[in-house]
Amino acid sequence: MAVLFSALADIMQPATFALMALGVFGGLVVGAIPGFSATMAIVIILPLTYSLGAMPGLAVMIGVAVGGMSGGLVSAMLLGIPGTPGSVATTFDGLPLVRRGEQGKALGLGVWSSCIGGVLSGCALIVFAPYLGRIGLEIGPWGYFTMVLFALTITASLSSGMLLKGLIAAAAGLLAASVGEEEMNGVTRLTFGNRAIDSGFDFLPLMIGVFAFSQLLSDMPNTKVARRTLAGELPQNSPRIQHLWAIRELLKRWTTVVRSTVIGLIVGVIPATGASISNILAYDQAKRNSKEPEQFGKGAYDGIIAPETANNATQGGALLMLMALGIPGDAVAAVLLAALVIHNVIPGPSFITDEPGLAYGIFVAFILSHLLMVVFQVISLRFFLKVVSLPIYIMAAAVLFYCALGAYTVNNSMYDVWVMIAFGALGFFMTRFGYPIAPFVLGVVLGGIAEVNLIRALSISSDYMLFVTRPWSLLFVGLMLLSVLMAIAARHRISARALALLQLPLLLIICAALAQMSGVVRPVLSIIILVGALFNIYKAFYRKDGAKDPKRGRCQN
Repeated sequence: MAVLFSALADIMQPATFALMALGVFGGLVVGAIPGFSATMAIVIILPLTYSLGAMPGLAVMIGVAVGGMSGGLVSAMLLGIPGTPGSVATTFDGLPLVRRGEQGKALGLGVWSSCIGGVLSGCALIVFAPYLGRIGLEIGPWGYFTMVLFALTITASLSSGMLLKGLIAAAAGLLAASVGEEEMNGVTRLTFGNRAIDSGFDFLPLMIGVFAFSQLLSDMPNTKVARRTLAGELPQNSPRIQHLWAIRELLKRWTTVVRSTVIGLIVGVIPATGASISNILAYDQAKRNSKEPEQFGKGAYDGIIAPETANNATQGGALLMLMALGIPGDAVAAVLLAALVIHNVIPGPSFITDEPGLAYGIFVAFILSHLLMVVFQVISLRFFLKVVSLPIYIMAAAVLFYCALGAYTVNNSMYDVWVMIAFGALGFFMTRFGYPIAPFVLGVVLGGIAEVNLIRALSISSDYMLFVTRPWSLLFVGLMLLSVLMAIAARHRISARALALLQLPLLLIICAALAQMSGVVRPVLSIIILVGALFNIYKAFYRKDGAKDPKRGRCQN
């Protein structure tokens, strides 16, 4: 508890607090502009943190991340265009409620849902991160290597049904991460004699190119679109946010808030899923559990509360994985990992023990940023209405200039600007031909982690069987195969019976891994999973449509 109060005192230092508040405001503005995601906001602000200390620099980026995610709800409701992928489901009921003339209520529900979801997930960070960090110490290099493979596989399997293209994108990311000197032994690879790339590709120019540069190219397909504004039929005056009414409504609907927070946390913990998935899942569950599902899509309050609570809670889950295990849960966390590395901070199982002040400072900054977000939503709303009245090409030109400037300041070299342009073009063509960006970025970020742990594992023992016999590595192998199976099943519509039978050996692998682990909880969890798998087979074969035909001994249709 003393460490927590000490971290709070550090964050409340006037300079640090002011920088964090500025980051929240900037993130809100950038996140509210369609096409400018929270990831892009962090990438843009990252060069400014070079001269700052670790705590102020990370506080700024946490503020930008929170503001960027929460800013997406403004354009989702007022324009019907999600400012970020995590605000897609918000448009379903936010826009109809605004068109009914209830802008204040819609914005109030969205703002306070985002705040509460973020604060609750921040509390979960403080409670669970130390425990997860202790578990991380058990994993070992074999488990970390297979964990990275699982993260890349599940990213590819969740890429809108494009498993093969997702795997190719992840492999391309691993290839990009392999360029330059190998970290453990200093061996140079894939440079073809070019001394300029002996150190590989820097995180920042690469990410600026892939996220910001390529996105802006995609947003301006022709001159007509580039000259268009985003304002549309927005009201000239900023609508008033009804804060007290929204808080009372959220208290009445506390079950939706809690359920959506849990969904967001779980999705955030799963590597490389992110708010783009959690907001849809939370919306779906809110509709399924609603007493008035027919109101969804027409301005239902729960249809705003669920996605906005979940998308901010997802950030807490992703940050939990990053702090405790060093594995980024989504693209925002991947950029934060790069920022931590730039400030000579390497997250992992021992991070919270070795750097408790910095770790808890990040947790406190995450919670306070959500409270600041509510304050700055009122201010940024007025600013947003003015910004979106500008032609797209003016906004894009300003951002592109800053992206190039940010890439140049990494090493004061034009080489990094060319890296940004090259990877921007790569990201543009990947998007154009249907290759997802997320697996590529995760491949770049996690490639070094996978390589280091592979070398460490083989240095300890040359026995490759340890990658499938040690409990944690066996667990991640089972999860990796299961994620591939589920992606194939979703694409080819495998029958319930076939899927249940195919899942059984993979679930047995997972159960065997959990049963070998120490303690009581994990072996008990393996028994629960096994019972669930057997029940799933029973249901698929004998309880189709809830009944078995006693005369013919088979399921009724």
